Amino acid sequence: MTDAVDAAAPARANKSRKRSDGPKTGVAKYRRGEEVSTKTVKDKKLKGQLLYTERVFKDAQKAAARVDDWLLPAAAGGLEAEGMEQTWRFHQEDIVQAVEVGAGPKAFDLSLPSLGPYALATTRAGRYLALGGHRGHLALMDRLQSRVLCEVQVKESVHDVSVLHSEAFFAAAQRKYVYIYDKRGIEVHCLKAHTNVWRLDFLPHHFLLTSVGASGVLTWQDTSTGQIVASAKTRAGPCRVLTHDPSTGVSTLGHGRGTVSLWTPTSPVPAARLLCHHGPVLAAAHAPRGAGAGPLLVTTGADRAVKVWDMRMMRALHAYNAPAPAAALDISQRGALAVGWGRRVQVWLEALRDKAAAPYLNHTLPHAGLRDLVFCPYDDVLAAGHGGGVSALLVPGAGEPNYDSLVADPFQRRKAAREAEVAFLLDKLQPGMIVLDPDSIGGLAREPKEVQKERAEAAAAANAAALAAQRAKADAKTPMKGKNKPTRKRRKKQQNVIDDKAPAMRARMAEQGVLGGGHARKESEPIPESVPRALHRFVVRK
Repeated sequence: MTDAVDAAAPARANKSRKRSDGPKTGVAKYRRGEEVSTKTVKDKKLKGQLLYTERVFKDAQKAAARVDDWLLPAAAGGLEAEGMEQTWRFHQEDIVQAVEVGAGPKAFDLSLPSLGPYALATTRAGRYLALGGHRGHLALMDRLQSRVLCEVQVKESVHDVSVLHSEAFFAAAQRKYVYIYDKRGIEVHCLKAHTNVWRLDFLPHHFLLTSVGASGVLTWQDTSTGQIVASAKTRAGPCRVLTHDPSTGVSTLGHGRGTVSLWTPTSPVPAARLLCHHGPVLAAAHAPRGAGAGPLLVTTGADRAVKVWDMRMMRALHAYNAPAPAAALDISQRGALAVGWGRRVQVWLEALRDKAAAPYLNHTLPHAGLRDLVFCPYDDVLAAGHGGGVSALLVPGAGEPNYDSLVADPFQRRKAAREAEVAFLLDKLQPGMIVLDPDSIGGLAREPKEVQKERAEAAAAANAAALAAQRAKADAKTPMKGKNKPTRKRRKKQQNVIDDKAPAMRARMAEQGVLGGGHARKESEPIPESVPRALHRFVVRK
């Protein structure tokens, strides 16, 4: 019997160990709120229910992380230095030789010295890249196949480009107006509501094209209906910095006085304003929610400072000093920060949540005049537009290795692309859902205290007036017994009825001596005084 008990003990231990086995990492990503403390709960039934609910939540987190491990097996790459080496000393040639065969061709240098500097934009899946040269050159290329889909010369200056919901259409901010082109390079629309535009941006979840330029007017236009949703005057002069928070859709503008303003299409004034630099703001980018501790904003200014801002507390976390004013920056899906000035490009890894001591990568471009930096989603590629053309750099660990085909699929076919476009249109968010706090969507709208006080006073006054009127009406009525008899109701109905027979009937009744509804009184002899009063009823009258 003792041997049986000893043999069963390891089995129970192994069984409990199997139950405890689970994903070691990634569980915190699926947490939904803080854990409820049951130390102060005295009710045993309520305490048991809370403990059971928390246990169910923890099991759901572990199950989601386990499914994540099964369905998302790919892991992010990275550079590892050996010994005294530093990753920022690695050159692109060394990285291209070390990576796999399929990743090497993704790094290229496109030499177009007479048409730059170039503005860049990518699709949500990161496969297609739109190029806009300042001297009128527009192109759309497939990065994975190294194939140019279209190329057009508009013969006027191009300030910025932006890809719409798919590679089928892209927008170009030209000398006076904004034009929409399809993937064959044919002009399909001229947006005359956007004039003298310097920067373009597209909100994919809302199908909104935003623009700002020399006039300082921020405009939102719905690309699915063509309607101008809103237009706001910034009153801060010309603006060359425009981006948006991917999790909320709030547009961010950088102004020449060192301020950054946050705008929503439902308000004619900025939702928030920050003083970020001691000079003009040159670039700004929002970090994805999963890349850092909460919503983060990175800005660069003419004071050579690169600052990281916590948008929940509206304060700077830390700052970096660049050798020169940084003209472009971008943040990848995994939080890699790319900063560029002149011919230099630096990539910082894990530099948002905490301050990093050294950059992750350094690169020198073949030409000066850096204009734009764009990370390609779901790929470890950084595209740089400069005065001599376009350069694509390999940045291991920058992109998300696993993609959701229902959100963005770099390898989707034509039929899947059509179905995805219909699904995006059905899931389109309204402009009114662009708010600073995304958690407020679906909650109760709290009115200001002044409005609540005014409504309470108006309701109290209305109730008092109604009560006074009811009391006055009740006091005016004379309480009577039998007021609900059928005869009284009929008499009230006949009060205002005009009848020719009624006056004659009343006159005849008066002649006969009929009073009210009784009988006519006949004149009779008086009762003798000798008869006692108690015997009056027995007297016979003649």
